[in-house]
Amino acid sequence: MTYTAFMFCRGGSKGVQNKNLRQVGSLSLLAQSILVARKCPLISRSIVSTDSDIIAEEALKYGAQVLIRPSELAQDDSPELLSWQHAVSEYCSTL
Repeated sequence: MTYTAFMFCRGGSKGVQNKNLRQVGSLSLLAQSILVARKCPLISRSIVSTDSDIIAEEALKYGAQVLIRPSELAQDDSPELLSWQHAVSEYCSTL
């Protein structure tokens, strides 16, 4: 059995804009997350849900699939459950 890793990365933020693209060492936080998931033998794919074209490019660069999240699911007050429902629904439609 294999698993899919989902990563949720909004471009906007009250605190730090594009924080998932911030470098720690030589890689962005997002790149590090994708690479760690790829090292796990039980994870067969990584999916990044985002509303940002820049984050999407970074995710693709490191081998993740990208799901573009609607802007209404990428607000500070957007319920996390709705983002999960969107990601799983979109992912399942590609199987």
